Amino acid sequence: MKRIFILSVLIAFSLNACKDKMEQTDSKADLDPQNGTQTAPFFDISLAQWSLHAPMQSGALSPMHFAKKAADLNFKGIEYVSQLYTDEIEKLGFQTVVDSLKAESDKHGIENVLIMIDHEGDLAASTQEGRDQAVEFHKKWVDAAQALGCHSVRVNLFGEKDREAWKKASVDGLSKLSAYAKTKNINVLVENHGELSSNAALVVEVIQAVNMDNCGTLPDFGNFCLEREDGERWGTPCVKEYPIYQGIQEMMPFAKAVSAKAYNFDTEGQETKLDYQRILQIIKEAGYRGYIGIEYEGDLADPIEGINRTRDLLLTAAQKLK
Repeated sequence: MKRIFILSVLIAFSLNACKDKMEQTDSKADLDPQNGTQTAPFFDISLAQWSLHAPMQSGALSPMHFAKKAADLNFKGIEYVSQLYTDEIEKLGFQTVVDSLKAESDKHGIENVLIMIDHEGDLAASTQEGRDQAVEFHKKWVDAAQALGCHSVRVNLFGEKDREAWKKASVDGLSKLSAYAKTKNINVLVENHGELSSNAALVVEVIQAVNMDNCGTLPDFGNFCLEREDGERWGTPCVKEYPIYQGIQEMMPFAKAVSAKAYNFDTEGQETKLDYQRILQIIKEAGYRGYIGIEYEGDLADPIEGINRTRDLLLTAAQKLK
């Protein structure tokens, strides 16, 4: 009996040791024992296709070769932008484009993370007909996300201008699309992307009202402009902005993806508007451990340089976290 007892204790000890080892191995947030700082980031890095929108829209780079380009740049995950495939879909057909993108990503060993959906109607439109039409237009991209092996689609909540009307319309459109996406095992994520969708507190109220486990947020480091000159959605100076760090913190409890926006860099490689270390600390403390997608939108002639600088900044800032 004594030998059996000792053997049981040894087995239990071994199992606990293995469990501890697995937990340590699975953690991305390894700490330097000397100073408590990060030795590896707590997140993976993906490439958002919008970073390459200029060469793709000019014809210098085919959007069909996105996976190869990302692999060449040593990324392991990519985030598609639906509007960059308008011409290809018109020429080849929707399903052919989706099938080709899946084949390309498989060929280059790239993980398809999500699709950012644009120009498919307003989910927060002022009319029931407008919202329902937008939901129908979005469904094919949900299907595409499932076929590609993505976990999510990103949507916009444009439409109503009145706060209360916007909230009601957003809940309606988002609930309907999320219900459909749930049958495909796809998440529907709302990005802070201008106008009332950049009011993080309002977005959170909408997500809570929808109350579905596949409906969440995609906080973007930038895009917190509430109002622009002349009432434009894009292209004019921002005249009213939601507090950036507050907004990210409010959205993070519901986040299933994150976008690392970057515009310009100083001589030390820091983003001139955004404190990356402060933002990453918020993200880490929220318990997020997924992909952070690089979305470079600056003025550098070569977007590859902007992409690489953004990745360097993410990694450098992550090393300084506690």
